[in-house]
Order: sequence, then structure tokens, then C-alpha cells
Amino acid sequence: MPGERLGYLDYLREAFRHRVRIGWLGHMPLNQMALAVLGMVGFVNPGFWFLGAAGEVAYLAFLSTNATFQKVIQGRRLLARQAGHDERVQRLFEALGSESRERYRRLLQQCRVILGISQTVEEDSLGTLNDLKTGGLSQLLWLFLRLLSSRELITTHLSQVDSESLGQEVGRLKARLAQMTPDSPLARSLAGTLEIQSKRLENLRRARESFDVIQAELDRIERQVQLLREESAVGGTPEMLSVRLDAVTATLGDTSRWMDQHADLFGALVSNEDEASTALPRLKDAEATPPPPPPPARQKG
Repeated sequence: MPGERLGYLDYLREAFRHRVRIGWLGHMPLNQMALAVLGMVGFVNPGFWFLGAAGEVAYLAFLSTNATFQKVIQGRRLLARQAGHDERVQRLFEALGSESRERYRRLLQQCRVILGISQTVEEDSLGTLNDLKTGGLSQLLWLFLRLLSSRELITTHLSQVDSESLGQEVGRLKARLAQMTPDSPLARSLAGTLEIQSKRLENLRRARESFDVIQAELDRIERQVQLLREESAVGGTPEMLSVRLDAVTATLGDTSRWMDQHADLFGALVSNEDEASTALPRLKDAEATPPPPPPPARQKG
């Protein structure tokens, strides 16, 4: 996921709010405190107002354009975004059934193994592509979680409707309407009921089709991650892994768009309004899964 783009006004705002740690006093907004003091002294000598304004402008101009300060602000935003993503993941995860939870947990563990193997391989490589790989795996996990959530919503919906009885009712309504005068009040009422029940029957058909698509996509993601793990374990280069991840995430873009187009079936719970994080999610019960075996040692020479 591309990082958040911060403009000069964002850094200026953060510079004004910046707090400096002062011993046991904790973090204090020194510039704001100085402005308050100079503001009060200015009632005695207005020159202090101009002095305070000039000092604040110089302070903000220096701090907001400082490269180190900008990196600190970017890091804070990234951590806040990651924390928010983890909360959304945890919320969706806790809403899953036990089988879906275990399925997601296994995939998360596979992704962690891939990163562990890749980092071992990178020791002999030039440069680091870990952020790109982590972001790609995070996209896979986010889509996988959305698919699991959607599957559970559809399963619940299908279990609450008797499609056979609904189909029989539609047939009976059509038969009654065929024997009635079209413009009669009863016929209009029955026609309205038929339209409603027919739409419900059509929604069931769409739900079943969507369920089959989701099942296929879940299987595909699991097999793709297994393949990535195997390719990493047998000596694939970091560059090769990143290229493979790019190809995988590109194909899954169609799946994500398909889910957005069928949001009326899946509900707002699994909408794609939030992109995947650049880090793998952390689950509160992740310790329930045993750690993976260490990656195989790379043969040199």
C-alpha cells in the first residue's frame, strides 16, 4: 500500500503541536507555552507580541522542514495506520467461525514463514525488498479475510431461507395470477408479492454463485501462498519473490473489484474502503499457533 502523502501544512500542524520531553514534567508544548508567556508580557510591552510571533514563525519554519522531524511524523502516521488496520483485522477475525479462524491463522503463519525464509536469503543479496514483500503478503491476507467474512455472511443468509419452499410459492403465485383478471385489486396485490418473492429467489441464486466463487478464490490464495513458500525455500532470490508477489496481487485485484461490485450481498462489514497495511497483521491469539520450523540453510558454493 502506498504511504500516506503528507504536505507542508501537515508538517506545519504537527510542528505546532510538537511536545518536548522535559525530565519528570513529561512532554510539554514549549512553543505554545512560550507564546502564552509572551502574550501575557505583551500587555506590559507590546513589543513582546511581535517578538513572540517572529520566534514562532521561525520555529515552525525550521521544524516543519527538518528532514528528521518529517521522518518522525511519517513514522507516527504509519504506526497509527497499522494499529487501525490491526483493529479491523481483529474485529473481522473474531466474527469468524472456528474453521474460518483456523484457516486464516494458518495462512498468516505461512506468510510469516515466507518472510523468514526471504530474510535469510537476502543476507547474500544487494538491497532489501522486505517492505514490498510484506505489503504484498498483507494484501493477500486482507483479501483472504474479506473472503472468509463474506462466505460466513452468505452461509448465514442461505441457512435462513428455504429455497425449495420459496420456489414453490413463486410457482403457486404465477399459477393464481394466470387465472385472474390482470387489473383486479387482488391480482395487483399478488403481482407485488410475486415480484418480491422472485427477487428473493434471484438473490439466493446470486448468493450460491458468489459462494462458489469465494470458495474457489480462497483455495487459490492458499495454493499461491504455498507455492511462494516453496519457491522461497528452494533458493529463490528476493527479486524473484517480489516479482511473483506483484503478479499474484495483480490477479487478485479482479477479485477485490468483484467483491466491491457485490457489496449488497456481502454487507459493509467487508467493504474495501480500507486498504491492506504494509505490515502483517497481529492477532491477539496468535500465540495459539505453534511457531514454524526454521527455514532450511542455504547451500553455498
